[in-house]
Amino acid sequence: MTGFSAYSQKQQQTDSIDLFLKDKMEKLHIPGLQLAIVKNGQIIKRNNYGLASIENSVNVTNESMFAINSCTKAFVGVAVMQLQEEGKLNINDPISKYLDDLAADWKALTIQQLFSNISGLPNIIDATENFLGNTEDASWEKVKTLPMEFKTGDRFRYNQTGYVIIGRIINKVSGMHFTKFIEDRQFKIAGMTQTRFGDSNDIIANAAGAYTTQQVVNGKWVTTNEIKNNYFKFPEYFRTCAGIVSTSGEISQWIIALQNGKLLKQKSSLDLLWQPAVLNNGRTRGFNKLVNGYALGWPTVTREEHPAVGPIGGMRSAFFVYPKDDLSIVVLTNFQGANPEFFIDEIAGFYIPEMKESNGFGWSNSLKKLRKELIKQNYNNGIKIAENLKKNDANFTLNENELNDYGYKLLSESEQTEAVKIFKLNVDLYPQSANANDSYAETLAGLGNKKEAIKYYKIAFQLNPKNSNAQEQIKKLENL
Repeated sequence: MTGFSAYSQKQQQTDSIDLFLKDKMEKLHIPGLQLAIVKNGQIIKRNNYGLASIENSVNVTNESMFAINSCTKAFVGVAVMQLQEEGKLNINDPISKYLDDLAADWKALTIQQLFSNISGLPNIIDATENFLGNTEDASWEKVKTLPMEFKTGDRFRYNQTGYVIIGRIINKVSGMHFTKFIEDRQFKIAGMTQTRFGDSNDIIANAAGAYTTQQVVNGKWVTTNEIKNNYFKFPEYFRTCAGIVSTSGEISQWIIALQNGKLLKQKSSLDLLWQPAVLNNGRTRGFNKLVNGYALGWPTVTREEHPAVGPIGGMRSAFFVYPKDDLSIVVLTNFQGANPEFFIDEIAGFYIPEMKESNGFGWSNSLKKLRKELIKQNYNNGIKIAENLKKNDANFTLNENELNDYGYKLLSESEQTEAVKIFKLNVDLYPQSANANDSYAETLAGLGNKKEAIKYYKIAFQLNPKNSNAQEQIKKLENL
């Protein structure tokens, strides 16, 4: 390949990624986005898209600073592994070895169990993300009075209390506040000169705005059609949970430093950092089908092909590291609801073609075949297509949950018309499934088809009388 040909190919690839992201931003209503891609230990692409500030019409630049929210937990994982390498703690130790001010039920919990959200601890914030008290002491005293939520190791449930405890342990064993420990031992070493801890109360140079369409209504989060400013408050004691503000470029520098042995001395430490916790039943669990495990502050994407570890923050930012492919992708946005973890694999597909969704990455062979035929017919005639595929292939089978996931994947890309046809196909194939009927009803309601939505919500409720969501939605729709 000539130099000119190689350059042209690279330029074409770059343009394709830019077009992909601009399309994604339009569909998901993302005001501003920063991208960085690391390959073989080097940043091979950085770009900025859209507005850092809607109200001031300020474009995103390399210097724009984005809140990374819970991605902060990955830095905390590195900090604890640094302390373990120094012999100052061990993640398998009970937390009572380091702290005294604990509820009795907490004392036997290990640092590792806190990290991986399998501890069963009560949460120090409520369902609408408000702290249990007005001060650190008030929140701490309140959470200590609450019962454990489940037997340790029985399930995965995202929890902030564990990270508050880990922060206290770092303070004690390092001899300095955890924020300073992370600044000195990670920010400085990785050359992160802009990166800092902060929230909406702080004046941060080049800070991007923060926006959302999420609102709390009657104690529950709901999505609206109105975009508003999203103010976030992370008091200092809570900043092991969230609180770092950075750029995609500096996050990339940090990933490179981590993989090059500048932050952790031993390869075994990095392996342990990224090893997902195993539940009592021998399985791993995470947020969803894609992010299906949780390690030391790092959510994991466990799969045979192209596994990844991927910090996720605030429904707005994420970065995936693909260890076997020596590839990392950083996507930071200023919109709660962007959920970049669901399209980072597609970006990876520009460098690893077999990962492109158009090539069926992540889906079963049966769903790949179905999708190929559905696209040819604009997603019409789903049941007939499925029957023909089954007739021609005895091994062809469609899984209810996978079809449902596919429907929600289409919804996340604002392809409601196609999604509703997938959910209808799922109902046709699994008419006795409460979940399939509920998902179909939800999508119909979103498209404004009130009559049909009520019909299928009623079916879902009949199939599962414990489905309180269906009951609530029926009342809501009947009162419109």
